[in-house]
Amino acid sequence: MKRFVTERRTLLCFFTVICLITALTQAPWFQKTLPAFARMNQQTLIIDPGHGGEDGGAVSASGQAESQINLAIALELDQLMGFYGVPAVMTRYTDVSIHDESAGTLREKKVSDLHNRVALINRIENATLISIHQNASPNPSHRGIQVFYGEEALSMPLAQQVQQTLTEVAAPEKKRAPQHIASSVYLMNHISCRAILVECGFLSNPEEARLLQERAYQMKLAMSLAACYLTSGNSQEGESFV
Repeated sequence: MKRFVTERRTLLCFFTVICLITALTQAPWFQKTLPAFARMNQQTLIIDPGHGGEDGGAVSASGQAESQINLAIALELDQLMGFYGVPAVMTRYTDVSIHDESAGTLREKKVSDLHNRVALINRIENATLISIHQNASPNPSHRGIQVFYGEEALSMPLAQQVQQTLTEVAAPEKKRAPQHIASSVYLMNHISCRAILVECGFLSNPEEARLLQERAYQMKLAMSLAACYLTSGNSQEGESFV
């Protein structure tokens, strides 16, 4: 019986993705992007699931670590990029820290992990970074999506598009504007490419934490991120695909 329920849920999730893809490709704004896919091959999307391993990030009341949810959404986005033939690089594919072996303490591992992510990102030319995170607050009523951007001229247009799209999809009652990333966020302030950091929701909010652990909701977020990236233009030249 459990196997039947699992298979049914898997089929339902697959059907949901197919429906979303079909709806997306039939939309007039998406149809305009199709001739531009050849130019997309000049770009690489770097997908960064925040945290990992011993550094689990925020934790929900049920004990779900942020790092695992970040990874689940990132893997869905990576699969969608593969579906459209868009080059993509993940900073991690499993729930691990990518620190050097010489790092001993948790602090050393965190620092090494960030340095290695920065080095990976800066090695890739003509790239766009989407760093996926989850939020938390002492106030459990706080909810919604918040997008942060790096260098303003390069990154703000994508941040605005992602903020608007994800808000409409996930939390239309929470109207927020994208914000410039704080100088204390090491990764976003030590890279040169177009970059946004997306806080997909509040793990401190019980309802939102439950949604963020559902695969169908993770797919919805990944699909929205994919749509924004596919229509956002050339990261270095500012060329629009719509």
